[in-house]
Amino acid sequence: MKKILAFLLVVSMLVAFAACADTDNTSSDVSSAVSSEVSSEVSSEASSEVSSEEEVIVMTYAEYVAAEIDSKVVVETYIQAKQGWWEKDGVGGVATFYTQNEEGAYFIYDMPCSKEDYDNKLVKGAKIRVTGAKAAFNGEVEIVDATYEVLEGTWEAEALNITDKLGDETLIDDMNKYVLFDCVTIVAANDNGDAFLYKWDGSGSEGDDIYFKVSVGGEETYTFVIESYLTGKDTDVYKAAQNLNVGDCLNMKGFLYWYEGVQPHIVAIESIPA
Repeated sequence: MKKILAFLLVVSMLVAFAACADTDNTSSDVSSAVSSEVSSEVSSEASSEVSSEEEVIVMTYAEYVAAEIDSKVVVETYIQAKQGWWEKDGVGGVATFYTQNEEGAYFIYDMPCSKEDYDNKLVKGAKIRVTGAKAAFNGEVEIVDATYEVLEGTWEAEALNITDKLGDETLIDDMNKYVLFDCVTIVAANDNGDAFLYKWDGSGSEGDDIYFKVSVGGEETYTFVIESYLTGKDTDVYKAAQNLNVGDCLNMKGFLYWYEGVQPHIVAIESIPA
């Protein structure tokens, strides 16, 4: 627009000059030249604006799944939970987000964001457009090197019951979704018979991640995690995990994280009504 205004100013000056010219041909030539120049400039700016808009192509979930690792991805999704904001390399803050839309879920790892946005804009249910690179870490598919734009709209996912899909190869289709497990049974986390461990190998202490094992129907066991950056030691779910007993049958909700196989990040542990 600034360029157009500048050309209009040029038009005014040249028209004034043409009025003082000795022949009509001069005025006609000047007007034609200016008209051509302005038209060209306007067309160029309009083309640039359209081109800029066309560069943003939002993927469907199926297109995201089909994209190659390390390729650029652009998705629109809704925040369902977030790990704590922290400063990285002394140059700013980052946070990790569990997100989902009606088609599928996306784990967004260490996305740069201000503390103000983290607290006030990047909240549960918020819609964001994320541009980044598709990556994989020990089986977990995620988006890294991400930037975001907060959009209009909100949405929160209902927990999807996947209890019957544990052990099924199709379970990977639900990676990172908000999910529900019905009546899973706590089994010993180690040879000592402990119901849970601080850190994966038991080397941690209160405040660290909590690891425990469950089974469904007394068959194969699965490792579940209370991710301390997501649900710290003062949360209800962390305290509930500290009171687990081998043999307990409980309902649980969480996000279907993947680490060399299924390893959900649990956000709620609920007793089954008698």
